[in-house]
Amino acid sequence: MLRMPEFTLERPRSLAQAIALLSEHGPAALPIAGGTDLVPNLKHELFTPSVLVALEHVPELRGVRVEDDGALSIGAMTRLAEVAIHPDVVARAPALAQAASLVAGPQLRTMGTLGGNVLLDTRCQWYNQTYFWREALGFCLKKDGALCHVVAGGQKCVAAASNDTAPALMTLGAVLELEGPDGPREVKLDEFWVSDGIRNKKLAQGELLVRIRVPAQRAGHRGAYGKLRERGSIDFPLLGVAARVDVERGAGGDERIAAADLCIVALAARPLRVKRVAEALIGKSARGPELEAAIEAVADLAYKQCHPLANIPGDADWRKEMVPVYVRRTLFAAVTGSGPVHHV
Repeated sequence: MLRMPEFTLERPRSLAQAIALLSEHGPAALPIAGGTDLVPNLKHELFTPSVLVALEHVPELRGVRVEDDGALSIGAMTRLAEVAIHPDVVARAPALAQAASLVAGPQLRTMGTLGGNVLLDTRCQWYNQTYFWREALGFCLKKDGALCHVVAGGQKCVAAASNDTAPALMTLGAVLELEGPDGPREVKLDEFWVSDGIRNKKLAQGELLVRIRVPAQRAGHRGAYGKLRERGSIDFPLLGVAARVDVERGAGGDERIAAADLCIVALAARPLRVKRVAEALIGKSARGPELEAAIEAVADLAYKQCHPLANIPGDADWRKEMVPVYVRRTLFAAVTGSGPVHHV
């Protein structure tokens, strides 16, 4: 039986109390939200805090609301199950609702939180194992060792970002509202990541994610999320694709693409934006052969730019070949409003 290390559990009742506790205990303390990822990591001795600060009863971290400027504001402790079906999220950020609906299985979505998924630790099949297993291999760059088992001679950890909601939020231009001992700050999600599998976020010690703000989208906004995994639930993504397509109706009644974006997760230490997607799609018809040709061009761009590694389960070559498949499916789902995409 895998046991958790001994720790003291603190239950603050306000954001100020939570930050004060994290500041008081420093690196010995960790926040715990839904616990769906942290608890297994504690059992594997990937983290050994002496204090856990539970965020369950911090009211500032909860709830979904639409601001006066039309922005969608979602508390970090809002459950993924709620995000997936909340009418304001479904209407204003469909890719986010779909991504939340595909995280793990229904039991875990009931406990897991949006903030927890955004801040999910990077994953690697050489890291997310028991202490006994990791010790037998001499550990790895990410934890306790000096050797990368993925890249021979590698000096930089390539554990993969595996948070389904992150690419969807990136396509939406999301902003993170953070607060810590030095006060509140905001950071664009695009600027939050670091290309380092050991620590891939610009998050200060004792700092908490308070809310995620999604700016108001233009009329005609559409989005979808596609997830490749071996099982229909539970699994982390072997590949995650978030698509944004904004459509405008012309004077003649024809629909054309006015804006587009594509972000992919589970390939590298940070979610990746596929380059030149807008150039390939903007101005193209939102239906028929012209759309099909444009999507095919984007699928080719993604295939050339995405390079899966043997850092997570699933053959890397197979995952590479699935990139254009899921890009096509997810873009079509976005344009037609038929997402999410989660079949192999």
